[in-house]
Parts: sequence; C-alpha cells; structure tokens
Amino acid sequence: MEQHKFTTLLAFGAIYIIWGSTYLATRYAIETIPPLMMIGIRSLAAGIILYILSHFKNKEKIKRENILPLFILGAMFFLIGHGLLAWSQQYVPSGMAAVLVTPEPLWIMGIEWFFLKDIRVKHRGILGLFIGFIGVVYLIAATTDITTLNNNSVGSALIILGTFSWGGGAVYSRVANLPKSPILSSGMQLIFGGILVLIFSLIIGEPSHFQLSLVSLKSFFGLLYLIIFGSIIAFGAYVWLLGHTSVTRISTHTYVNPVIAVFLGWLFANEQISFELFVATVIIIISVYLVLSDQYRDKKNKIS
Repeated sequence: MEQHKFTTLLAFGAIYIIWGSTYLATRYAIETIPPLMMIGIRSLAAGIILYILSHFKNKEKIKRENILPLFILGAMFFLIGHGLLAWSQQYVPSGMAAVLVTPEPLWIMGIEWFFLKDIRVKHRGILGLFIGFIGVVYLIAATTDITTLNNNSVGSALIILGTFSWGGGAVYSRVANLPKSPILSSGMQLIFGGILVLIFSLIIGEPSHFQLSLVSLKSFFGLLYLIIFGSIIAFGAYVWLLGHTSVTRISTHTYVNPVIAVFLGWLFANEQISFELFVATVIIIISVYLVLSDQYRDKKNKIS
C-alpha cells in the first residue's frame, strides 16, 4: 500500500511539474522546428522507446481489438491536443497557453456527466462551470484585439479546442479496450499520434520550409527534453494514473501547470505576468475548485 502511494505521488509530481515546464520547452523547440513536425517527431520517438521498453519488461503483444482505440486516442491526444497547442504557441505566450488549458477538468466533468452518466453536477458545480467559461472568455478578450480576428485569438480558440479533445480522450480511455501494460499502451498511442501528426505536417507543407542546418541548440534541447521528460516520463505517468485514480482528479494538473509555466516563462523567456493573466488564473482556479469540491461532496453524501 505504501509503495502504491509513493508511486502515485511520483506520478502526480511528474504531470504537475514536468508538464508545467513543457510549455516553455515547446516555445523553444518551435523557434526553428515547424510545430507539427516537432510534435510528430517528439511523439513518434518517445513511442518507439516506450514500445521497446515494454517488449523487454512484460512482452505483452497488441491485440487486434486494441488497434482502433489506440489509434483514436493517439489522434485525440497528439494530433488534436498537442498539435493544436504547439501550433498555437507560435502566437500565444507559454504562460497564457497554460492558463487556457486550465479548464480541462471542467470539460472532463461535463463529458463524463453527458456520456458516462456517472458524475452528478449540482449547483456548486454548475456555478464553477459558468465561472470557468467566463474566466477563459475574459482572458482571450483582455489579451487580444477583439475587433479583429488575429492570430492570437485564433490560437487561443484552438488551444481550447485541443483541451476538449484531450479531455474526451482521457474519458474515453476509461472504457476503451487497451493493453494491460501502461508502458505499451502509452507507447502505441504516441506512435499512432506521431504518425498522424507527421502526415498532417506533410499535407500542410511544413517540411518544405524546414532546414536541418538552421535548427538551433535551444530548439534541439527543447525537443529532446519534450521527448524524454514530457512524453516518456510524464505521459507514461499519466497513462498509469488513468488506471489507478479518477480522470477528474488527474486533470487537476492543468491548474498546477500554469503556475510553473508562467513562472518559467517570466524567468527564462521574459514573458510578462500581466494583471489580466493573473485575474484569469484566479477565476479559473476558483471555478475548478467549485466543480471538484462539488463532486467530492456528492461522493461523500453517497457514502454516508
């Protein structure tokens, strides 16, 4: 039991701290590497490494019925989730991008309630959902020119769309027919997702604008960090947690990540911590607290 608690603590630490730092690493990586190509390389490389590790550790093989769920999750997590996030960070600062991902627990709550019917959202939860929506709208409106449809506002909207996709994938993973091994499952999701992202990168013509000789050391080490820490370690921990605790509890990483992302963006990339960003962060965190505490109270009442 103590070993399980320690492993759980380490896994939460990985998705809290490491994923908070990946926003800055992504910013560095896409300075000289096209965003979708970068995500494709990151995902595919990490997936292959995890697949090899799983082969030596437990030798479980992929079954035919596992392929479609793994493909769907690869698309939802990496093509749409990470792909849109990486593309948008060409125009949206890393700290703001992390804040825009923060309402993910709210989307997960809504998806679980609508599709799985196992989450009861009461008055406090409904209020939290509404406040969270207001916080996101406020952040976008306060930090972009709302009179014109510019890249910043489009990027913000695409990040939110990506969080919907990631949240949907997290909920779907609860009922999907996946391999028992978390290492094999996460590896195959990364492989499928990486292939899909690279195909889309090719379709939109990213390789034609890419020159290997122009890749900076900052971008190279940013990509290397994302492969090892962001995908192999943190995503592996995320998949393990999906099999050991609730999706909503796991999704709380999205309101720890912004604190780390904003601080690192300020410390290393000279990103400004604006008043609007601070206010939006407080609003969204309050909304998430309301939703999660509403769920906790509901479960406690059922037990009593």
